[in-house]
Amino acid sequence: MAKPQSRKLAVILHADVVGSTSLVRRDETLAHDRIQAAFGRLSKTVDAYGGATHEIRGDALVAAFSRASDAVCAAIAFQNENTALNAALGDDFRPELRIGISMGEVVVADNTITGEGVVLAQRLEQIADAGGICIQGAVYEIVPKRLPFQCEDRGAQTLKGFEAPVRAYGVVLKAGEIVPPPESSSPSQKAALRLSDKPSIAVLPFRNLSDDPEQEYFADGVVEDIITDLSRFKELLVIARHSSFSYKGSSTTIQSVASELGVRYIVQGSIQRAAGRVRINAQLIDATDDSHLWAERYDRELSDLFAVQDEIVETIVRTVAARLERHGLENVIHKVEQDFRAYDYILQARAMICDSAESNRRCRELYESALQVDPRSATACCGISMTHSMDYNSGWSESPERSFEQALSYALKAVALDDDNSQAHSRLGAQRLWRREYDLAEMHLDKALALNPNDPYAWAYKGLYLIYTGRPEEALLALERATERNPFEFTWYLWFVGLAYYSARRYDEAIAPLRRSIEKNPSFIAPRRHLAACYAQLGRDEAAAEQTAKILELEPAFSIERLSSILSYRDSSDLEHYLDGLRKAGLPD
Repeated sequence: MAKPQSRKLAVILHADVVGSTSLVRRDETLAHDRIQAAFGRLSKTVDAYGGATHEIRGDALVAAFSRASDAVCAAIAFQNENTALNAALGDDFRPELRIGISMGEVVVADNTITGEGVVLAQRLEQIADAGGICIQGAVYEIVPKRLPFQCEDRGAQTLKGFEAPVRAYGVVLKAGEIVPPPESSSPSQKAALRLSDKPSIAVLPFRNLSDDPEQEYFADGVVEDIITDLSRFKELLVIARHSSFSYKGSSTTIQSVASELGVRYIVQGSIQRAAGRVRINAQLIDATDDSHLWAERYDRELSDLFAVQDEIVETIVRTVAARLERHGLENVIHKVEQDFRAYDYILQARAMICDSAESNRRCRELYESALQVDPRSATACCGISMTHSMDYNSGWSESPERSFEQALSYALKAVALDDDNSQAHSRLGAQRLWRREYDLAEMHLDKALALNPNDPYAWAYKGLYLIYTGRPEEALLALERATERNPFEFTWYLWFVGLAYYSARRYDEAIAPLRRSIEKNPSFIAPRRHLAACYAQLGRDEAAAEQTAKILELEPAFSIERLSSILSYRDSSDLEHYLDGLRKAGLPD
C-alpha cells in the first residue's frame, strides 16, 4: 500500500552540477566521487540549517525548508565552502553547483517531493551563475533585510512551463560579512558543527590572586607557556593565546566559550606569586557536559615553576589524547634549563603591545635583558629578531638595512641555540622570505609547522610565503588554518588575508579584513596600502584617494620605488600587479 501523501507550504532548494555530463565523459569514476562528495556536504549544511534533503539524483539535489532565511543561509554557506574547496584542488576537475530557491505548495511522499514549487526552483537554478544562487521574488520579499545578503534584481524572467514572468534575484554574502549560524541550534550543537576531528582545547587566562596587580603579566605568561607546550602535540588542536585571552575578565560560561571557539575541552585556573613561592590551581573541563576531568593544586618554590608547567601539560595530554606519537610526550615536555630572571623579562616583553616605534624599542630592551641573563635563550633571540623585523617592515628604523640584518642574525642565533624551537624556525623562515631565499624560507616554515602544527603564526607566515610565490588561493587555505587555531584574528594576520585576496584579484573580498586590520591599528601602513590598491582596481577612486592621503600623512617620504625594493614577490608580474594598484590609487613613484 502506498504511503499517504502530505501537502504543505515549503521553501524549496534545487541544486545541480554545472557541466556534469562533460565531467562524466572525462572521468566517470572521479566525476561520481566528487559530485557525491559535494552533495554530501550540501546535505549536511541543509540539515544544519533545519532543512530536509528529500532527493539526490545523479546530478541534482532537492531539499525543503520551513523558513526562507534558513534556505538562503544554507545555500550561501555551502557555495562559499565549495568555492574554497574547489580552489584547493590540484586539478581543474571541479564540480560547481548552481542553486535555485522558490516557495510553493508541495507534496511529500516516500522521501520525494513534488509540486510546482520544485519545478520553479529548478528553473531558477538553471538561470543562476555557476557557483551562484538565484531566488524567487517571493523569497526575496520575506527574507529579513537585516541579514548580510546582497541581492541583484534580475528582473522578470520568462521560465519554461510558467505562463507569467517570475521575478528573480541573484544573492550573495556581503563583502566582509559572515553567514549567520543556524538560529535553531543550541550552543552545544553549534560547537559540534565546528569541532575538529582532533581533541580540541582552549586554555583560558588564569586569575591573578597575587596582591600585586602588576603580576598580571606573570600569570598570563605562565598560561601562554602551557598553551605553547600543548600546541606541540599533533593529536591536539589548541586555540592560540590571542583568542583564548579575549575572555580575560569575562563572565561568559564555559559552554559559551567552548561554542564560540569551537573546542570540547577548557582549562581554567588561578595563580599566585608571593615570597618566592608560586601557587597554581588548574582544572580541565569537558564542555559538552560540564564535567571536571581533572583538578590539581600546586604549592611550590618559584624555582619549581617549570616542573609544575610540565606536570600540568603532561596530565592534560594524558587525560585528553587517547594516543600520543611515540616518544612525543617526553620530547615535548623536556625544556632547556632556564634562568628564572630571564623568564621574567620574557614574560614582561610578551605582555607588551608593539604598536609604535617606542613600545617596540621597550619590548626589545626587555628581550635583551633576558638574553644578558641567559645567553642560551632562543626565545629571547626570537623576540629581539621580531622587534628588528617590526622596525624594518613598519618604517620605524633610521637604518632599514641594519634592522633587517639584525632580525636575520638573531633568528639564525635562535635556531642555532634550539633547533627544535618552532618559533625560531618560523622567525627564520620569515626573514628568509624577506630576503627572497624562497627554498630556505619554505624549509624553515615547514619545519616550524612540523614541530608545532598548532602555531597560527607559522601558518600565517606560510600563507605570506604562498602569496609571494604566486599561489594566493593556497595562501588563503593556509590562513584558514591560522584562523582555526586563532579564531579572533590579530592585526597582521588580517592584512595577510587582504593581500591574498588582492593577489587572487578578489578585490571585493579583500576590503573587509583590511578595514578590520586598520580599525585595530590605524597607524599601521601595510593594510592601508593594500586597501588603497583594492579600491583603485575596483574604480572606487574617492575611497582610494582617502587611503592614499592617510598613508602619506603617516609616511611623508613614501615612494613606490622604495617599497618595491623590499617586497618579496618571486614573479615580476605579481609585483607589477600590486604596484599597478598603488599607482592607480595615486601613490607617488
